[in-house]
Amino acid sequence: MKQTLATVIATLLAIAAPAQKWTNYTMKNSDLTGNNILAIDVDNRGNLWVGTTQGLNSYKNGSWTDYSDFNEKLKNQFVNCLLSEGNTLWIGTDDYGVIEFNGNRWFEHSEETRRLNMKYIRDIAVDHAGTKWIGVTLSGFVSYDGVNWNKYTSSDSELLSDFILCVVVDNRDRKWIGTNDGLCVFDGTRWTSYTTKNSRIAHNIVLSIAIDKQNVKWIGTLEGLCRFDGENWQLFHTDNSPLPGNQINDLAFDKEGHLWMATDGGVAVFDCKDRWDTFRGGDVLPKCMYQNIAIDRSGNIWFGTDEKGLYCLSDYRMEERTVAENSETAPTDSPADTPSAGKSDKPDKAQTESPAVEDRIKLTPNLEEGYLTITMNAPEAQVTFLNSKGEKVRTVPRYINGSHINISKMKKGTYTVRVKNKNGTRTVKFTLK
Repeated sequence: MKQTLATVIATLLAIAAPAQKWTNYTMKNSDLTGNNILAIDVDNRGNLWVGTTQGLNSYKNGSWTDYSDFNEKLKNQFVNCLLSEGNTLWIGTDDYGVIEFNGNRWFEHSEETRRLNMKYIRDIAVDHAGTKWIGVTLSGFVSYDGVNWNKYTSSDSELLSDFILCVVVDNRDRKWIGTNDGLCVFDGTRWTSYTTKNSRIAHNIVLSIAIDKQNVKWIGTLEGLCRFDGENWQLFHTDNSPLPGNQINDLAFDKEGHLWMATDGGVAVFDCKDRWDTFRGGDVLPKCMYQNIAIDRSGNIWFGTDEKGLYCLSDYRMEERTVAENSETAPTDSPADTPSAGKSDKPDKAQTESPAVEDRIKLTPNLEEGYLTITMNAPEAQVTFLNSKGEKVRTVPRYINGSHINISKMKKGTYTVRVKNKNGTRTVKFTLK
């Protein structure tokens, strides 16, 4: 049998690559003190730090440590965020504000917590000068340079909301602040805001932000993922990409530059071009909320959940695509052009007619999830929906073979789906009842 060089290389890579493995840590099978994981971080010594609704834990070389044994204020305390900076761990709590721990001593800022109303710390970031930028739920945005504390609120600045959800610092020391009322950027003097009224951001509730090596911002919202290069917006959601859920709770880049996402429907990774891997809740992983991500020095990816503890993915490698001689390009799960994201209600019933045309086009509705899938002998196509009057009601300019099209907002009736790909144009009918 003739084999192309690409096929041989792909086979050798598959043989050499270790199989990926999922490991779950809970209160039942480990010394983890809580199953609701609120924060994860990895320090420069390779310790994994885990904040839960019941305190602070660390993990290294198979051993867990409960830090409420060393600081009683952490016992049954919500540890909402963690920031490892050199030998210091910054701990954001519900009741005690920000706590510093250098491995030997604890530093509590009790006076500042009372004066600035800094309970319910949500996120902490650090700029190139070492200044900490602290997001406080319901109480605004605080900076600390090691000596001075400053606070910004919506009443005395252009901050959109005092309800801070996430904070990230870019390579120009601009602070990107996700709130429940939009995205703010602060350069130390000027404020810029992005909302659904003045931009194409998917939703005003901004849950997570990550910045790639090209300084492109990736913004997780309640209704999808946004890519923003400073001028142009690109939106990804369950209707136009393999995302397992639209609520993007956390984002993190691995050393290869792949973007990992924790969502309400599972986890996913995207090479920021055209390749995706998705791990859906109810499939490889349990159905629950995936809340946060950390990547350790060995390349293990850690995910915190709201009720199922901590999951670790080890020996993961995103497969390269290869094209063999005289064969079609393998189906991909890359995003199509991006209409606006939105919530949806599921249709009551759908019925397909002529599900396959010449064994090349097959339309498969998934009623429970509210989407349909088209499979074909081509990597991509232009898909057009026509109503019973022959009127064009919807177009997906670049549909990727096997990806999802949301049908939950479509009106009941009979539709003709026109699929135009490199093999020609064919039609498939289906009826929503």
